[in-house]
Amino acid sequence: MPSRLRFAKRSSTRASLLVAVVALAAVVSLLGLSLSSSGLAFAGLAAAIIGAAGFALHLIVTERRRHEVVEDELESLMQSLGSITGTLDPGEVLERTLREAKKLFGAKASLLAPGQTSREDGVFPLRIRDEDIGAVKLARSRPFDREEQARAQLLADFASRAVENARLLAEAQVREAERARLSDQLITAEQDERRRMALFLHDGPVQSLSGISLMLDAVIDSLRANRRDEADRVLRSALKRHRDTIRELRDLSFNIEPVVLRDQGFGPAVQALADQVGIANGIQVDLDVEAADSLAENARVGLYQIIREAVNQALRRGPPNRISIRVAAGEGRVETVIADDGTGERRRASYDEIEERARTLSGSVEVEAGADGGTAVRVVLPSYVAQR
Repeated sequence: MPSRLRFAKRSSTRASLLVAVVALAAVVSLLGLSLSSSGLAFAGLAAAIIGAAGFALHLIVTERRRHEVVEDELESLMQSLGSITGTLDPGEVLERTLREAKKLFGAKASLLAPGQTSREDGVFPLRIRDEDIGAVKLARSRPFDREEQARAQLLADFASRAVENARLLAEAQVREAERARLSDQLITAEQDERRRMALFLHDGPVQSLSGISLMLDAVIDSLRANRRDEADRVLRSALKRHRDTIRELRDLSFNIEPVVLRDQGFGPAVQALADQVGIANGIQVDLDVEAADSLAENARVGLYQIIREAVNQALRRGPPNRISIRVAAGEGRVETVIADDGTGERRRASYDEIEERARTLSGSVEVEAGADGGTAVRVVLPSYVAQR
């Protein structure tokens, strides 16, 4: 039996005894007065006064003891609440809640599944905002009084908040891990991009400029030797190579971030790319990219680079007759498909760069055989990353 119940029972017994003593003393005093016995009346009065004083003292001691018992119960409840918050796992929070409820109320504790809650005595619902996560059911032989029900519901409410906090913490840890993973991928992608750019500059424009320098030295030597025809031929060749190098650098600048993408948006940038590819290679490029207008800036830039790389790969495999580029926004995702009718690609490594760019946007890449015998590259980005 809980200490509060034992104390209440003993207090009630003592109070009844004192009341009986005071009543008996009053009867004796009245009997003395009726018999004209002053001694008996005085003794009864004195006993009544002493009994009343004892009853008053009993009330004072009882009230003080009752406060001590309540304080002990509150301290036990606070210890139970502290024990519940000592874990970060939602399942363990509920297990500890059942153990603490059994210890606090001396009852058999069980957990009801969501939707099984009822208004019967001993059932205390667990709710997180508007979500029903179950209920704590306490069963024992005697009913729960109002104070015990209040404490049990407080325990259940606190457990619900602890479960919510554990869930939020777990979600925050997942998001932090995902953020760290994406950050690592972004750093890796940036490093790879710088490495590819450095390799391109070294093997392309730098080598061309070095060749132009040697050709200009040859022009000077030819002029000194009065070989003007030779100097003119070498100078014209150097001029052509110089123009080619300027075009390569211009293309590099355009590929890093096209001016039209920055100034006019995704649609015009892809249209400019399609026009350039179509005119240079004599192929038809079909576009349906209006859904990309609502994408975030980093998603637009990344998706444009993916489209450009997929188109370039289609051209390298063998000039196709047609390339289609389609961007569609569905439920929870943004899907981009770049399909061609050229030679199919069997080397998976050819798509490593596209997959790397997609990973930086938390996306995925699928490579399929095209309907016309070519290749279809499907890139799926989650809407929470792609949308504004």
